[in-house]
Amino acid sequence: MNAFEKLAPFIQDYIYRDNWKELREVQVAACDVIFNTDSNLLIATPTASGKTEAAFLPVITELYNKPSNSVGVLYIAPLKALINDQFVRIEKLLEEAYIPVTKWHGDSSQSLKNKLLKDPKGIVQTTPESLEAMLMKSSQRIIKLFSDLRFIIIDEAHNFIGEDRGVQLVSVLERLQNLIGLIPRRIGLSATLGDITVAEDWLNSGTKRACVTPSVKT
Repeated sequence: MNAFEKLAPFIQDYIYRDNWKELREVQVAACDVIFNTDSNLLIATPTASGKTEAAFLPVITELYNKPSNSVGVLYIAPLKALINDQFVRIEKLLEEAYIPVTKWHGDSSQSLKNKLLKDPKGIVQTTPESLEAMLMKSSQRIIKLFSDLRFIIIDEAHNFIGEDRGVQLVSVLERLQNLIGLIPRRIGLSATLGDITVAEDWLNSGTKRACVTPSVKT
């Protein structure tokens, strides 16, 4: 099967409804990495090249085909505004999937957070600081939320690489891994990376995995 044929049926329907002519090269490449390897994935392509969909189309398909017993995908972004923007795009993609998306940051609804705590599932969008605050409050709550976490998607990765905030984020992710006893696959997204090797090393930190950065035309 080609990349499109491997995507979940509701995603195929979404692509048809949105009148896509075809998957972009970076999206096909990302599907290949997610479906056919156990590697981390770094998507380093320009703005408006389809990075978000490249990450989420195969990841959501994996979550659909093999439902997680907890939150399955953790999406981390440097800014709440970016989370709010991406929430709209992801929610539209998941309209027919029955996979919830929950924003977890200082401005998020406490009632929606409580709903997630009672029944952890789907995708959580947060900032590094909000994730660290979650870790500090209750290890048992973290284990319940992320006991079957499959993927960690880090958007705008260039904001973290080589910065103190990036060191802190890696530390938080390793603490999370230690608590849940799992090493979720990581996916980094960026339009403005310098040294790809440095970025791959940062993304891989603490995972003992290889990292694939597809070389595609844009």
